Amino acid sequence: MTLRWLCGVLRVRGKTDLLLVLLFAAGFAALPVFALLPSLWGFAAASVVSYVADEVLHARSPSFVRRLAALQLTRTMRFTVRTVMLLALADRMNASDAVLVTALAVFSAHFALVTLYTAVHHAVRRRRTLPVVVRNLDMSGAGIPAAPPAFLYRRFLRKLLHLDVPAHAGLLVALAVGEWTPAGVGFALTAGLSAVAVVALLAQLRRARRMPSGGEVIAEVNRQLGGYRPEVALYFSFASVSRDFMYQVNMWIETLEQLDRRPLIILRERASFRYLSRTRLPVVCVPKADDVAQLELPELRVVLYPGNAGKNVHMLRVAEAKHVFIGHGDSDKLASSNRVSKVYDEIWVAGRAGRDRYQRVRHAISDGAIVEVGRPQLSSIRLHADHVPGPLPVVLYAPTWEGWSDDDCHTSLIPMGVTLVERLLAENVRVVYKPHPLTGKRSRAAAEADRAVRQLLRADNERRDAERAAAAVAAAKPRLAEIQARLAELSGRLAGDDAEQTRAARLPGLDGEAEWHELRAEWHRIFWESRGPVRHNVVVGQLPTLYECFDQADLLISDVSSVVADFVASLKPYVLTNAADLPDAEFRAAYTTAGGAYLLDRDCARLPEILRSVRDPRHDPMAADRRVLKEYVLGPDRPTSMERFNAAVNALAGKAATEHEEWRGEGPRVAVGL
Repeated sequence: MTLRWLCGVLRVRGKTDLLLVLLFAAGFAALPVFALLPSLWGFAAASVVSYVADEVLHARSPSFVRRLAALQLTRTMRFTVRTVMLLALADRMNASDAVLVTALAVFSAHFALVTLYTAVHHAVRRRRTLPVVVRNLDMSGAGIPAAPPAFLYRRFLRKLLHLDVPAHAGLLVALAVGEWTPAGVGFALTAGLSAVAVVALLAQLRRARRMPSGGEVIAEVNRQLGGYRPEVALYFSFASVSRDFMYQVNMWIETLEQLDRRPLIILRERASFRYLSRTRLPVVCVPKADDVAQLELPELRVVLYPGNAGKNVHMLRVAEAKHVFIGHGDSDKLASSNRVSKVYDEIWVAGRAGRDRYQRVRHAISDGAIVEVGRPQLSSIRLHADHVPGPLPVVLYAPTWEGWSDDDCHTSLIPMGVTLVERLLAENVRVVYKPHPLTGKRSRAAAEADRAVRQLLRADNERRDAERAAAAVAAAKPRLAEIQARLAELSGRLAGDDAEQTRAARLPGLDGEAEWHELRAEWHRIFWESRGPVRHNVVVGQLPTLYECFDQADLLISDVSSVVADFVASLKPYVLTNAADLPDAEFRAAYTTAGGAYLLDRDCARLPEILRSVRDPRHDPMAADRRVLKEYVLGPDRPTSMERFNAAVNALAGKAATEHEEWRGEGPRVAVGL
């Protein structure tokens, strides 16, 4: 418990990272001690340890490095401390005044050049910041110059600060041999290389001055959009976009690509591009509201919104289009029946359950504004009848997150997550643990419970023939990394800054699409095979996907969330956590998806009986309820969800076009901002 607490405070992942932190701290603490003794070899060893540990921690524990920066122990400050201690050592070892003055001058010049380089870098970056970022449109006509070389532009501070190594090493060698020539060579290298770097970047600043103006870039975007003539747009904004939120967009990409109408993706935060999945659709990121208003989309008829966000208002003001809230999954949470949805022309839900959920919000949403379109994303999920069980029952535990406030807290992790996993391990099952991407972002208790669950699974894996399992995982790692690197190449995400992304954007056609799907299938096959049939797994990245985890599972345990509604498509047994220990009838009345669920009490006393439905499929009394619930929550199997979604887009686009023609006959319509 003490070790877990210490890891949590330091924001490191485990014993290895904790050891690195201790080495890092010991190295820095030893520098002044060895400088004042003085001890040349002790100082040299401490300096090397501090350098190496610092670099490794940047790669392994960036959260710890951010914690240091918050305490004003930035990378620059750490390098400064190391330099000051070196000068103190030289003074204590009776270095000549000439050497000390020269060393002080060189190190001061180095830090001055780092400051100048930083200023020039910021100037280049400002000039290369465009009002829009584009993917899959030909922007070669915009005249955007190429990005500076990566070795000059990316992670520049890290590289520049390390140019002090020749001066440090030269001075230490000089102190060891009593000859000052090595110090002179080191000083010359540090000063010379720093000056050359600044001159090289100044040349890049001259090139950056040829950047087109923001108006010219937007004009070129409009020319390209004029040729494409988008009719449907997926519009997404979130206050703090990261990988954790972009699933709300990525889940809709394949559906958009199958529409009859021409789709466009509009994003509002620059960070979105880093986490957008592969798509052949044009993508435009427009951070500023004024620039959104400059986009020319005369044939746009339907705008789809996967989330409710304040910036939606900047698109809702487009009067010629119909605006539709599609969400990012149906659930019994309040977010799936929000009164805010009244601002949209229509609300598209999966099935009758979604319609009824909105109707319970009295006087808010008219029944005519709700359209049942199914969930096209679920077509690939393997049905219960096609599932082949392994030697151990596979339980997928996928708790939701803690919510933005305590009132919206639905996660089982805090009140019962650790108890649940302990009971599962006692029942000799295989656990696939997939926490919500936002778990622990707001609640420390949720973060601690998450770490405790992972530790339980890690310890049990060590008990289950860990050496052989670990060898298989290690053997698969190079191929998995190779596939992921190729997937990144095929994703459309290009190297360089946003301007380079826009400059090199091209319409991709269908090139690489077949390879993309084949590689993703191979990645999942290798991943699950390497883990073996009994090993527990913690799934936190984009791969394996949630739906691949569905296919592995015999049973889902989750909270009130859209994960449950999606899992219903498989017809497999599933469990809803009832952490408040409400009476069964009251719980089922409150949550639609509980209609086909086994309910698990806070103490998990019902778990053995629930697992019987997996071990003995003949004892599965909720099977019939799940079949009924599937159609109620997700709609009928025929026509398919994709067909219904496409028909809904076509119908609404046709309606918008008709109304637009009528308005044109009556004269121009004024769009009023909301």
